[in-house]
Amino acid sequence: MLSLREFWRRHRRKILIAAGVFGSGYFFYKLYNAHKISLADLERQLADEREHEELVKAQMQAHFESIQRIADTTTLPHAMNYLSGRIAEELDLSQLTERLMKGKGQPNTLTSSEKLELWDRLKILSFTRLAVSLWAMTMLSLYIRTQVNILGRHLYIDTARGLGSSHLLEDVDLIERDDQQKFLASSDFLANYGMPVLISNIQAAATEVLKGKQLRDVFTTTTLHETVVQILDLFMSRGSPHQWAEYMMPEDARLYKLSEGSSSGKTITITDTTKFEQLMAEARAVLSSSYRIGEIYFFKLKMAIFIHCSAEFGSVVEISLKVIVDALVADMGAESSGGSLASGMPLARLLSRVAQMGPLLFDEPNRNRFIQILRNVSEVELFFTLLYANMPTS
Repeated sequence: MLSLREFWRRHRRKILIAAGVFGSGYFFYKLYNAHKISLADLERQLADEREHEELVKAQMQAHFESIQRIADTTTLPHAMNYLSGRIAEELDLSQLTERLMKGKGQPNTLTSSEKLELWDRLKILSFTRLAVSLWAMTMLSLYIRTQVNILGRHLYIDTARGLGSSHLLEDVDLIERDDQQKFLASSDFLANYGMPVLISNIQAAATEVLKGKQLRDVFTTTTLHETVVQILDLFMSRGSPHQWAEYMMPEDARLYKLSEGSSSGKTITITDTTKFEQLMAEARAVLSSSYRIGEIYFFKLKMAIFIHCSAEFGSVVEISLKVIVDALVADMGAESSGGSLASGMPLARLLSRVAQMGPLLFDEPNRNRFIQILRNVSEVELFFTLLYANMPTS
């Protein structure tokens, strides 16, 4: 006992220090071990979240690609074909050309004034048909691409809302397939309802631009390019700043009904389709840059971004029309028959080529070089990338 006391007395300080060191070491070991376990749990959680996010992104990309394929293989070809048929129906030149050919074979059947009148009508209607085809094809391509990107952006937003939960994409409240189909089918509005007014307004512009041009006037590639641009510029300047929205879609989606002759092949009456109306309101916002609070459920920040992005649609229209006019006139110069457009040819001889070019704009999208040119315009690509991402342009 005495020895233990003596040992404690002599080594008490060392024993206390050693105990303190050992206790501190044990405490820090436990703390480090707990921290290590916590980090491992966090890493597993982050790995699970990354895996979940990658799965969601893959599902989202697959769904968006599915929508894109529907647009490229079904919506766009059917809409283009139906629109081409409507233009050919509304601007049929066969009766004029038949009467002129008959007058040429039987000189006494038409007076000089009647021939002049028929040639003048053929001149105006040929350029009207070309300008209508060019404008309608360009706008329909842009509109359908707008629809696809709006649907894709909805998918992104709906998916992002579900990222914080354990639900997969199938459990997120996405837009119903029926509403998607109705939204894409609305691309027939131009052919069904907007065509008469569009033709009338472009014909008025063509009449004014061509009134001083005689059939014997020599047209070169430059002259033809300037004439087409003047017709389109005059047509665009006479309407509202965002007049294309009036031709492409109904002002009120609730009153919209697809006709029996649409490319969808059926009648669709819109009743209580809130999602459909929302999609149509967003499409109109892109085309017209009008976006009123309370019409669509987006947060205020997203709404401000959407307005900023949609304000650039007018520039996309101008750039797209210019690119298509350039390509179209280049093709006409390269393929003109009965003379060289590069060196010049009489307007009377050029009219048949002008009338023939309109239908070529509506070739199948997969082999339509004008649609491919439009898709590859950098400004167009940027706009639709920003529209899908819902990000500001600066």
